[in-house]
Amino acid sequence: MKVIGHPLALIGWLVLTFLASATGVFVSTGGWYAGLVKPSWNPPGWAFGPVWTLLYTMMAVAAWLVWREGGWKAQRRALGLYSAQWALNALWTPIFFGLHQPGWAFVEILVLDLALAATVIAFWHVKRSAGLLLAPYGLWVTFATALNFTIWRLNASG
Repeated sequence: MKVIGHPLALIGWLVLTFLASATGVFVSTGGWYAGLVKPSWNPPGWAFGPVWTLLYTMMAVAAWLVWREGGWKAQRRALGLYSAQWALNALWTPIFFGLHQPGWAFVEILVLDLALAATVIAFWHVKRSAGLLLAPYGLWVTFATALNFTIWRLNASG
């Protein structure tokens, strides 16, 4: 059963998804990140805003497409997985940047990787286009996992 795809629902998914980035508002690195040793393949700072804007938009559209296939009641598992990976996404920033804990952030991002993979599979089974819309996000998080690990190891003391 399809839920009517009202535009306000899409706006709601966009707002909800972009709220994950709000955790960055409460984080002050105090120059900590700038002082870390980073690999040569670390993206420039200016790239993160456009990349995350595109990824969050694609994530929201994917969630909205799944939601349209019967709402929360019919898509509890897929949307529950989306919510879990969303929360893990939001939690990573305060762990890495706020607490200055790249090791714990790496553990957390590994859990995010698993939750995201489960979400992509669940979305794919509901609506293939929704699963495909999450694929770039999955690739970016995989890249971020490797980057997180590398930064952690390059800066590990002792």
